[in-house]
Amino acid sequence: MKKFGHKFVGVLKKSKDNTIYFFKNNILFTTFIITSLINGCLIRFLTVKNYTAISPVLADLAFVLLIGSFGYFFKPKNRFKYYITWSFILTLVCIINSVYYTNYVSFTSFSLLATSLQLGGVTGALKTIMELKDFCYIWAFITLIFVHRKLLKQGYYANLKMKEKPKVAVLKVLVAAAIVLGFFVSTLTGTDISRLYKQWNREYVVMKFGIYVYQGNDLIASLKPQISPLFGYDNAAKEFREYYKENTREDKTNEYSDIFKGKNVIVIHAESIQNYLLHTEINGKTIAPNLKKLADEGMYFSNFYSQESVGTSSDTEFTYSTSLLPASSGTVFVSYWDREYPSIQKFLKNEDYYVFSMHANKGNMWNREVMHKQLGYDRFYYYDKDYKIDEVIGLGLSDKSFFRQSVQKIKKISEKHDKYYGTLIMLTNHTPFEGVEDTTDLDLTFHHTKTDEVTGEKVEVVNDYLSDTTLGKYFTTAHYADEAIGEFVNELDKEGLLEDTVLVIYGDHDAKVKRGEYDYYYNYDPETDSKRSKNDPQYDEFTKYDYELNRKVPFIIWTKDEKLRKKINKEVKTVTGMYDVLPTLGNMLGIYDKYALGHDVFSTNDHYVVFPNGNWITDTMYYDSQNGQAIVFDEKSVIDKDYIAKYSEIAEKEIAVSNDIIVHDLIKKTAETDKVIKGGQK
Repeated sequence: MKKFGHKFVGVLKKSKDNTIYFFKNNILFTTFIITSLINGCLIRFLTVKNYTAISPVLADLAFVLLIGSFGYFFKPKNRFKYYITWSFILTLVCIINSVYYTNYVSFTSFSLLATSLQLGGVTGALKTIMELKDFCYIWAFITLIFVHRKLLKQGYYANLKMKEKPKVAVLKVLVAAAIVLGFFVSTLTGTDISRLYKQWNREYVVMKFGIYVYQGNDLIASLKPQISPLFGYDNAAKEFREYYKENTREDKTNEYSDIFKGKNVIVIHAESIQNYLLHTEINGKTIAPNLKKLADEGMYFSNFYSQESVGTSSDTEFTYSTSLLPASSGTVFVSYWDREYPSIQKFLKNEDYYVFSMHANKGNMWNREVMHKQLGYDRFYYYDKDYKIDEVIGLGLSDKSFFRQSVQKIKKISEKHDKYYGTLIMLTNHTPFEGVEDTTDLDLTFHHTKTDEVTGEKVEVVNDYLSDTTLGKYFTTAHYADEAIGEFVNELDKEGLLEDTVLVIYGDHDAKVKRGEYDYYYNYDPETDSKRSKNDPQYDEFTKYDYELNRKVPFIIWTKDEKLRKKINKEVKTVTGMYDVLPTLGNMLGIYDKYALGHDVFSTNDHYVVFPNGNWITDTMYYDSQNGQAIVFDEKSVIDKDYIAKYSEIAEKEIAVSNDIIVHDLIKKTAETDKVIKGGQK
């Protein structure tokens, strides 16, 4: 027993000596591992807040050990260059994802790099989306520099002698990484692995796999546009056929079938217009009175969601036109422009419509000049090619000038063509929401009466509490955009272009204003000129779910024809999404797409909307698939696991089949495309 005790003490002493030796001779390596690991934990703590999760820590550790091991191939004096390069990369990953999550409640993607040129005109908005906390990760990079300089002064690298050859050191670290990886893999489920592969549920992936594995996997996923068509086609085609066999999109008729058949259609793509603007007043003035008037007179979908992803406006255009969801990786307009997509534009062309689009920005923005041809537009009018640049606001030609000039172009089109369909894409109400401060009459100040503590007299106090906020600036540009729409409708009417015409208006996506700004706006205390504290009885937190549900956008169908207007005049309160437009509006126009993922709202009782990140909403509840939490709208509703499982399965299938269609060009390859498009006629 005594002999065993001596051996045990000897083993402990040897282990202690080896540990001390390792850290003493691997200070730079150890610093890199620890700082990178802490940053990986820090970003999760500040975003998804899974403080006690072990699996992402193991994943991050395995990743940085793998990266760190290859530093041993360099001589001691050159290892700093290797580690500082990786420290810079990993720090940048944390900073970029922190900024993105703060503003979009998701994590960024390498596929955004492919579309980074699309953001060239909005770099001025960076100052409005960055916060001080987004840069807290830079400490890791600075610490590594500090440690390196201290080691240099001590002559550490010159005196460093390794017992082992580089290959042996690398192998040992790789073994350690493999052991950690083994523990990590043992914590995973089939669902975890599936979501890592699919990558659309980004928040979930980071919560389970850590930020570094997520970003590394995303890099591979970003290459899908180039490599995916080469792999998995047979399985994708099989699932595609099975899906549409089980989910037949029948051509059903209802009270609205063909009511607009043969009518001209003018569509307004309203940049960043959210639904609540129609019902929000500031100092007695409605922010969007013209849209509200059109909504009151026409068919107004008040519970409508845009379903966009990283492609924002371009995703909305795609989903509106095709009734498919945005791509899980990259954007269709940039990465998958060379596929065949049945679209509302192509269906109407087959009905002898002239189909055109107009935009006040450059033609290469979101690759529209190319993609609009793919969608079926006959002509794309844009920026300085077709417009006189007489008034620039924000990213390009002002909305009011754009509409004025567009009316004359539409007039010429109407003289040449019996039937036409046109999309006009607005621009002024685009972040950073600047340039119209002196052109609108919207007063953002708060007026209230206050008793003077000295004299006891009542005095009027005016607090300028919104003008310097992003939300306040958004209100101003949105009000301008609404004025532009009102002027546009009036000009169309003066030119006789509203006769025999249907006007369709949709908000393309929410304004991406931070939740904290809404919390400030709804909890503003004029007495203190600040936000109420959480302890204040009047404080009403603008929660994460309030924010998500507030992202809905308006969808309006309007016509001057009083007889038709009377028939369609109603508010549709059931939940609907952008991919429901083609089936719903298409039924009214007499066209039909059997591959639409959405539904004709008036031909189904099962109303739901699937979002590209896997979340979904029904008339009963909103479900956050990222964390498995939900909010039920009616407390009396009884929701069981089967209900959640049903719509979660629907969401996964719709996302998967839509992505397979896009990546593998399935509609063209597994069906006779000519028949699909010509079959657009009912």
